[in-house]
Amino acid sequence: MSTYQAFEATGTRNLRLVERELTEPAPGQVRLRVEACGVCHTDVLAVEGLRADPSQPIVPGHEIVGVIDAVGAGVTAWQPGDRVGVGFLNGHCGQCEPCRRGDFVNCTDQAHTGTSTDGGYAEVAYARASGLVRVPDGISAIDAAPLLCAGLTTFKALQQGPTRAGALVAVQGIGGLGHLALQYARSLGYRVAAVARGTEKEEYARKLGAHEYIDSSSTDPGAALSALGGAAIIVATASSGSSMNPLVRGLAPNGRLVVVGAAPDPLTVATPDLIFGTRAIVGSLTGSSIENEDNLAFSIAQGIRPSVEVMPFTRAPEAYARMLSGEARFRVVLDTAA
Repeated sequence: MSTYQAFEATGTRNLRLVERELTEPAPGQVRLRVEACGVCHTDVLAVEGLRADPSQPIVPGHEIVGVIDAVGAGVTAWQPGDRVGVGFLNGHCGQCEPCRRGDFVNCTDQAHTGTSTDGGYAEVAYARASGLVRVPDGISAIDAAPLLCAGLTTFKALQQGPTRAGALVAVQGIGGLGHLALQYARSLGYRVAAVARGTEKEEYARKLGAHEYIDSSSTDPGAALSALGGAAIIVATASSGSSMNPLVRGLAPNGRLVVVGAAPDPLTVATPDLIFGTRAIVGSLTGSSIENEDNLAFSIAQGIRPSVEVMPFTRAPEAYARMLSGEARFRVVLDTAA
């Protein structure tokens, strides 16, 4: 096999199936045969042309599970046959100041899979060895793929502050991120409140682990959380700044609103809501590759799994459109192995 198929994004919403030449991995990199790739909302950066030069072809997709079939010069910790994953961060450099201080997530010389370097809407993918995640037995490629981004993002968000077992933790938005955040929060031993619009998701939210359900379309979610004693952490997953605004008042003293949902509109807050109670608003991106291994191990041990809709790799444009419509329940995954 000297070529492989991939979907290239150019311009705006132009995904084209192409044949690419198979190349050897560069020094420090590996090549893997893709088995599955999740379709994430962040893929809009590539497909909708929201990058520096949309005319340059890029392969989207950053929730990749596959098997290494070649390693580049200098790679010693990985070998062909290893089952691995690649998330949004394609591998840190180990030399910039953040890396030297152990902050690999904020490496200044790190490609973003599927956005600034080719991703997993393809039969073959490449990644820096430092970005690889060992995928253990006990979980399928289909289930593991969304955990590499959506799972890790919410798992790390719940660790953005010292929170005792039994404390109230809230998850705003029961979608691709939120349905995983509920499972993590319950498994970590928290008292869990789900915040969403309407009542149609209440039964499912409780099934995923929510002890409390707050309908934000009929109740002020901040006031409701305050009445429950205040949340130590609120993980905001909805792509709406305005929907996050009332949440700050629902934080307990020293509580944190952790924002993981990228929204087009700003989040606004009254300064007294921060000052009185010593509350904070923070953003959380993702985690390092070794933290992703912790995430997978925890997910397997606790039986945490994404709710997925599976489509064959050849239907990648349709899968992307399905994700973008907001109608998927709750993650779409491309099955490349099939």
